[in-house]
Amino acid sequence: MKVIPLTCALGAEIQGVHLAEAGRNADMAGEVKALLLKHKVLFARDQDMTDAEHAAFARIFGDLESHPLAPSTDSEPGIINIWKTPDSPPERYENAWHHDATWRELPPMGAVLRCLECPPVGGDTMWANMELAYERLPDHIKETIEGLKARHSMEATFMAAKSAKERLAMKARFPDPEHPVVRTHPETGNKSLLTGGFMTHFTNYHTARNVRFGQDWQPGASALLSYLISQTFIPEYQMRWRWSPGSIAIWDNRCTQHYAVMDYPPCVRRMNRATIKGDRPI
Repeated sequence: MKVIPLTCALGAEIQGVHLAEAGRNADMAGEVKALLLKHKVLFARDQDMTDAEHAAFARIFGDLESHPLAPSTDSEPGIINIWKTPDSPPERYENAWHHDATWRELPPMGAVLRCLECPPVGGDTMWANMELAYERLPDHIKETIEGLKARHSMEATFMAAKSAKERLAMKARFPDPEHPVVRTHPETGNKSLLTGGFMTHFTNYHTARNVRFGQDWQPGASALLSYLISQTFIPEYQMRWRWSPGSIAIWDNRCTQHYAVMDYPPCVRRMNRATIKGDRPI
């Protein structure tokens, strides 16, 4: 196995292996898991996998979960289709910086994304290191956000274009959870920013520490929220991956955000994803 770091911030490409073997080989699985903790995002090209092998490989990290709005493959319920065509709806959800499914009480640990078909140019995916984003914050910002919590919402994002009945039914199924703004990684102990496109507002900002008069709350909280979300925009924290059929990305959703670049319509982009169940952020 050859491991090639891709940027100074995060990401490495694995060469010389067939990752499907890790689903059957405990030693190889352990090596891949250790590399993921180190590099946060792993990539491999020319991986000829079936959906069953894709799911088996992803399960080395944990059990898989479905998505309430994305269809699963017929043969493997743990694999969802993220397929875009010229006829796809105009709504755009992936082209925003986000951790996957922070609208869940237990957001995913990570995911394994496999490219089936992609445009000849365009359709890249970007990732950002949220541990680095936290580490390099000014000290006074770290002090301000210590202990701060925020709401994350499916209703305000995926469901916004749906009817009120559909929107409220989904909110009843997935009530907006509260997560810490600074998360501690359960395996490494490292701290990172837990922000992203599903975060709507802080839940415990309105205190005497932050608010002198009631009118301080809205501008103060909004400016801080925007500032924290903007940390993913810093190129020094990012990397960008150009897809090819048969390539695979594996990421740690607990300490990275990602962004699917929507620059390719009217081309076709077909991706299959295995999403790995996670735990409650602390």
